[in-house]
Amino acid sequence: QALGRPYVRMSLGGLRDEAEIRGHRKTYIGAMPGRILQNMKKAGSNDPVFILDEIDKLSYGNGGDPSSSMLEVLDPEQNDSFYDNYLEMGYDLSKVFFIATANNLGAIQPALLDRMEIIDVTGYTTDEKVEIAKRHLVPKQLGNHGITKDQFSIGKPELKSVVEGYTRESGVRNLDKKVAKLIRSTAKDIAMGDVAKAKIGKSDLETILGPSRERDVYEGNDHAGVVTGLAWTEYGGEILKIETVVMPGKGRMQITGKLGDVMQESIKAAKSFIRSKSLDYGIIPPLFEKKDFHIHVPEGATPKDGPSAGIGMVTSIVSAITNNPVRRDVAMTGEVTLTGQVLPIGGLKEKLLAAHRAGIKQVIIPKENEKDLVDMPKKIIDDIKITPVEHADEVLKIALTKELKRVEWVEVEKISQSNDKSQASIQ
Repeated sequence: QALGRPYVRMSLGGLRDEAEIRGHRKTYIGAMPGRILQNMKKAGSNDPVFILDEIDKLSYGNGGDPSSSMLEVLDPEQNDSFYDNYLEMGYDLSKVFFIATANNLGAIQPALLDRMEIIDVTGYTTDEKVEIAKRHLVPKQLGNHGITKDQFSIGKPELKSVVEGYTRESGVRNLDKKVAKLIRSTAKDIAMGDVAKAKIGKSDLETILGPSRERDVYEGNDHAGVVTGLAWTEYGGEILKIETVVMPGKGRMQITGKLGDVMQESIKAAKSFIRSKSLDYGIIPPLFEKKDFHIHVPEGATPKDGPSAGIGMVTSIVSAITNNPVRRDVAMTGEVTLTGQVLPIGGLKEKLLAAHRAGIKQVIIPKENEKDLVDMPKKIIDDIKITPVEHADEVLKIALTKELKRVEWVEVEKISQSNDKSQASIQ
């Protein structure tokens, strides 16, 4: 409407035949043009707004690779003469305004992704969701269910309870479903003559929607080795617990929690960094040969991977070794190098939204991500203390409850000599 152009939409989910894009040759029975040209005919114009919905869901099948066929459609250098097999001549697509949607950029072929401009559409804060529900979702669902606004009312506190207790997502699709469920329940009561109108209170939410599942609310911990990390998913941000325990053994390291290769490498890099700085952190080096480490990220059924858990792993391991608990209200995100430098991460807004939902008061982020705070909602900036860091040492100073004290080599030698004597006396 804003551009004054026709609108056409093409769903690409599950499309696995190249002929769907390029069309069939006329020699085949039932030949027809590709869906690109069919939609251009439907638009009746050569400059429509053309939506390519779910472009990351294109799949590879026996009929060729449709994502490779999309290269010519989306490349501005080539698409002025897009070749359709049925048309058997070039067609000018250069004036078309293509908009593709995707949940997961990693699933898109790199050559195809290179031809697009990426626009990140981030999630909503709780307050934004409440306003969207009040202004748009409730009126829409009232109309869908034939209920007037005089017959149904719900206040902002109740909507906030629905958002925080029943929908853990970056968008509002599930919130729309929950609002519809509340209105359906009211419509049933009105139809059965039980009530003439309804005002939804907090006690009604549990009756209609069931018990709330506020799984992201962080309750803190008093155990050494437990750290709160922040993760990005296709559907928004989530908090991620990282747990480490140290036990007598022979220096083995066990990793559980269905972690991907990138995350496992982060753990190995974190352990090597800690060993290189062990004296600064008050850790006696022989400990690494005499103790076993078990690192676990709970919810083992959920696959986890990504380059942003490094500083969380460092903090968790140091906390467990030194028996120094992590502050209850601190979360962190950032990758770490072998020299302790904290590298930038992606998905900062979603991660901060997750921290805000969980009631976390302070978040440690990489210094290089400080520029991304310009786009953050004011409420998040006001409610969360955001601390940028450049080195893992800064993270440990902020996150651990007790200060780490350096150990000198002289003390290490004394301890090792006394250990040798006690071992000899035992023998």
